[in-house]
Amino acid sequence: MGIEFLCDVFRQHADDEAVVWKGRSYTYGWLLQELDQWRARLEREHIARGTVAMLEADFSPNAVAMFLALAERGCILVPLTEAVQGKRDEFIEIAEGEISVLIDGDDNAAIRPFDRRADHPIYDRLREMDHPGLVLFSSGSTGKSKAAVHDLEPLLDKFRVPRKKLRSISFLLYDHIGGINTMLYTLANGGCLVTVEQRSPDAVLKAIERHRVELLPTSPTFVNLILLSEAHKRWDLSSLTTVTYGTEPMPESTLKRFCEVVPHVRLQQTYGLSEIGIMRSKSRSSDSLWVKIGGEGFETRIVDGLLEIKAKSAMLGYLNAPSPFSEDGWFMTGDAVEQDGEFLKILGRRSEMINVGGEKVFPAEVESVIQQLDNVADVTVHGQKNPITGQIVCARVTLQQPEEPRQFTRRLKSFCRERLAPFKVPVKTMLVDDAQHSSRFKRMRRVG
Repeated sequence: MGIEFLCDVFRQHADDEAVVWKGRSYTYGWLLQELDQWRARLEREHIARGTVAMLEADFSPNAVAMFLALAERGCILVPLTEAVQGKRDEFIEIAEGEISVLIDGDDNAAIRPFDRRADHPIYDRLREMDHPGLVLFSSGSTGKSKAAVHDLEPLLDKFRVPRKKLRSISFLLYDHIGGINTMLYTLANGGCLVTVEQRSPDAVLKAIERHRVELLPTSPTFVNLILLSEAHKRWDLSSLTTVTYGTEPMPESTLKRFCEVVPHVRLQQTYGLSEIGIMRSKSRSSDSLWVKIGGEGFETRIVDGLLEIKAKSAMLGYLNAPSPFSEDGWFMTGDAVEQDGEFLKILGRRSEMINVGGEKVFPAEVESVIQQLDNVADVTVHGQKNPITGQIVCARVTLQQPEEPRQFTRRLKSFCRERLAPFKVPVKTMLVDDAQHSSRFKRMRRVG
């Protein structure tokens, strides 16, 4: 159990690159030595098994080593990044953090205790099993952040079966299930984790060229930013073989355009949630939104058009919210889907669906159409209450170049009427200059 299988991989690849950080390479042999040092330091600091450790870091050599050392010691890890700095104190309170492990920009670590004893019943279960834990906060893009508690052993078990060795970009964040999945997959297969200091299109694609990266795990929003910036024209992406995308629905128009500009790259839709981990997936084709999900340890079913999942790696529960599991143990994702044989199409969250006089509108479909309109840089579609129809469709649009608002609105409505049912055409259009995505490169649908 634990991380011993990872240490075996590290020993087999001792001279290979494990992490690239700030342009410098760190080998698996170095990672093994650093693990030994962290084991000794945790012993000196008297960090007990079951301690709730707030791990404040981004991907760096020591952040990787410390994650593994704390897991091996049986601690309950709560990773936090700069992306949630505004909620740091709230998250520490919710997680009942007992120590802070802060890894700074120079990769130096400081450990300090909090004057608190964590006694949540879910933590007690982990301590009784003598298993390490992992607490992940949801992005909170459509509501309050929830703290999902995992038994880390089942999450680690997924990586025991050897798979393809890859050079991967650590694009998804250190406190995101996708980021942790990328890190563990890469290390478990003797690959190389290439970190980036900035998550901008040019910085990420420059790193792909420089370090011959093969895998880019990202989000539909970032794919759109690459297209908009035309960064793909400035960097050599010949090493890139696969782009995986998830975290939110992909507009079909964005997917097809990206396939055209990187025809040698396989695009694969992934599906995962903070509450269940990342599932194995297979897209019908690179330009298709139909995907087959599941694999060992996962079962799926559809109830009233909504996806439900039973997973060995499912969380134990929330620290600060009611259980989202059905009476027979299935996680209710809230994602509306269509089914075609073994394949599913993820339409969007039920909570984001717009109900126009009883007709269902999913934002991604409308966004996909509007993004094909000339001069549109970005768009976010949401619902707004209406006394007659219940809700109306609204669009927040960022333009590439300034345009007279009334003229643009007329163009948009005319364009949409030719491609969408009347009830799906935006009734209100707002032109905005501010970013429409979060620091996790996920579309923000909440409107103040």
